[in-house]
Amino acid sequence: MSVRRISFNRRSLRRFSSILVSTSLVNGLLFSPLMGRTAKAQLNRYCQVSQTIIDYKEQLRQAAFQEDESAIKEYEELLKRHAARLKNCRSHTWPNQQAIWVRLYPCDLQAGLLEALMDRIVNLGYNQVYVEVFYSGKVLLPKSDNPTVWPSVVQAQGYDGRDLLAEAIEKGQRRGLQVYAWMFTLNFGYSYGVRSDRQQTLARNGRGQDTFTFALSGASSNREEAFVDPYSPQAQQDFQRMVQAIVQRRPDGVLFDYIRYPRGNGAASVVSQVGDLWIYGNSAQQALFRRALNQKGLELIRRFLTRGYLVEGDIEEVEELYPTEGEPLWQGRTLGPSSEEPVPTAQRRVLLQNELWRLSVAHAVQGVVDFLNRAAQPVQQQGISAGAVFFPDGNESVGRNGYDSRLQHWNRFPTWMTWHPMVYGVCGHTQCIVEQVRRVVSQTDVHTARQVKPVIAGVWGRSIRNRPSLEAQMHSIHQTAPRINSISHFSLSWQEPDFDRVRKSCQLR
Repeated sequence: MSVRRISFNRRSLRRFSSILVSTSLVNGLLFSPLMGRTAKAQLNRYCQVSQTIIDYKEQLRQAAFQEDESAIKEYEELLKRHAARLKNCRSHTWPNQQAIWVRLYPCDLQAGLLEALMDRIVNLGYNQVYVEVFYSGKVLLPKSDNPTVWPSVVQAQGYDGRDLLAEAIEKGQRRGLQVYAWMFTLNFGYSYGVRSDRQQTLARNGRGQDTFTFALSGASSNREEAFVDPYSPQAQQDFQRMVQAIVQRRPDGVLFDYIRYPRGNGAASVVSQVGDLWIYGNSAQQALFRRALNQKGLELIRRFLTRGYLVEGDIEEVEELYPTEGEPLWQGRTLGPSSEEPVPTAQRRVLLQNELWRLSVAHAVQGVVDFLNRAAQPVQQQGISAGAVFFPDGNESVGRNGYDSRLQHWNRFPTWMTWHPMVYGVCGHTQCIVEQVRRVVSQTDVHTARQVKPVIAGVWGRSIRNRPSLEAQMHSIHQTAPRINSISHFSLSWQEPDFDRVRKSCQLR
């Protein structure tokens, strides 16, 4: 074991130590052979270890990082025992897979801190951890080995070669955890949005806004968002290069999040006309034009996209421009049996306009689905599990012609991927959460239902922010959808807010 002292400042060190071993001091726990035998105690019904064992393991970890040879040996043996017991417990306990979502910070590179983090996750009964590797325009790759266009999370001098992701994977797997890489997808972040050489890749609407300026204007909830045009070859290339770098670290799986467009505030949360759609970037437009199957179809698509609607004159002019063609055609347009009675121009305009609206929405949706399929290819090729994270209501229609602005039609995501619906319903009880799970399961077949792995938010043992405890939520989900055998909890920062705050605020030295 490589041992380095933790270099917190005095104030941070006191806070860190008190958070890690507060209960140990109260109980007067001593490092002893007797405690080593006690450490073999059974786990509880949630596969969690007792507070006594938690304190003992933490004392061992601290002693090990003070170069105590006997503590190092006992700590390593204890890790192996807990890994074996966790594996056995989860194999006999529902859910068999229980995961926690985690964000790492530069300070986690301090000696012993990543070990303390992974120990806590095991102690809580989790056998999977979803580590955030790309978020807010930063990537969890070492500065000296970062082939992407995004800055590394760790920027501290002297740590250029430290690979926080690779270290997290190694330390997690050593404790019996499956370590997944969790990453933003179409939201490339602020650092990407301000790049002068990437402005052409941003998604644009029919009002002259790109998603970055849209966010900065306050029209969405997060001012640091920058969603790309999923049809942009440059954006596809940038993202794929990052995925390949992540996959080289050999995580147990990769989870794709933000597979959607921005969610606007207020009225902007619904798209109801073509100008609302993020299909006005050059790449998206050209791809839409290629969906035309004849010249009449292409011309009407152009006019509809430019003006936002058709006028009767459009129909007549297109007929004059291309008199030898039949009906305007584009992908997905099917014509019914011809009638001897000519359809009035006014009626044809309405019908064609409605069809063009549906084509435009389908085009926006297909861009998201295609981007996900392409992004996951390096993962699939390496035989690594891939999953999609989404909101159950992200694919809803609104009113007669409107849709949720995220256009997250997860029901069209690949069925070979695992599905991770974020069932974050808030109603003071579990009913709204269960309804979201039921909605997802109802749109899957028997095979896919086993791939549904709900994400719930909360803490153990008590309600928080009007959400029931994790136990209550899981019990209701199990009763509603017994085929589901995997649950994840958002997030460790909710479980351990003080620990998260210290890790986030301390400085590398």
